[in-house]
Amino acid sequence: MGRNYWMKEEPIMPALNWKPFIYGGLASITAECGTFPIDLTKTRLQVQGQVNDAKYKEIRYRGMMHALVRICREEGLKALYSGIAPAMLRQASYGTIKIGTYQSLKRMFVEHPEDETLMMNVLCGVLSGVISSSIANPTDVLKIRMQAQGRTIQGGMMGNFIQIYQNEGTKGLWKAISLTAQRAAIVVGVELPVYDLTKKHIILSGHMGDTVYTHFLSSFLCGLAGALASNPVDVVRTRMMNQKSQNHGGHSAYKGTLDCLLQTWKNEGFFALYKGFWPNWLRLGPWNIIFFLTYERLKKLDA
Repeated sequence: MGRNYWMKEEPIMPALNWKPFIYGGLASITAECGTFPIDLTKTRLQVQGQVNDAKYKEIRYRGMMHALVRICREEGLKALYSGIAPAMLRQASYGTIKIGTYQSLKRMFVEHPEDETLMMNVLCGVLSGVISSSIANPTDVLKIRMQAQGRTIQGGMMGNFIQIYQNEGTKGLWKAISLTAQRAAIVVGVELPVYDLTKKHIILSGHMGDTVYTHFLSSFLCGLAGALASNPVDVVRTRMMNQKSQNHGGHSAYKGTLDCLLQTWKNEGFFALYKGFWPNWLRLGPWNIIFFLTYERLKKLDA
């Protein structure tokens, strides 16, 4: 097998190609629908226990399973999909741009996938993560607000969008954009290169071809790497996005992202930055598996 097998099996896409954008968007929406309840429990776990925010001071959930059971019992099964509309809208924009930009940037540097290097893939991943997350930031704010509110949510996606815009302005829709871009740079800069290089080395080793088993193993490893790298930024980003802007002299819990990071560490300990790690990994793992299996299948249908 080796190099010849890789070149035979892996379709070569030109630098400017619409297919990675479409395939990336479809695969992202599929993965989001399959893992959204886990993402919701992660958000609930991350916003609780804030000593300087009375609304979220109480520790309501002891862990992911306890959160899932309690949300179902107190708010109903439907609550597990609070915020699904902006989440799907986010993936339709973020996922589409992220994968399309990443694949296009790679093909601008090298023509053949087997010639890709770690540093090149990381650079392409960081750039595509920053670009796509910056564009899709308002949908991320909406999703987190709706997930955190639970059964108290009112107005649906458009109602919440209008409320944020009226109360907080455009700034509210792009709240924590620097953190969102940083998180996306870390996640995409880790996950996609780990997937690509793991897949490449497995295929070139001759142990497995370009099969579903290779895609499964590669996506599992990239999900774990992404969760470890991104969780501290994710906790801070979630808390900043969930914090409402004070327009009339009120006191915000956090003055900025660094203040949020330091206060979380000081008041709750270092491991508070890894709150929600298990649901984060249990989401990123299945999310990446569903995403890459779907994405690779879409590529093969067109091969």
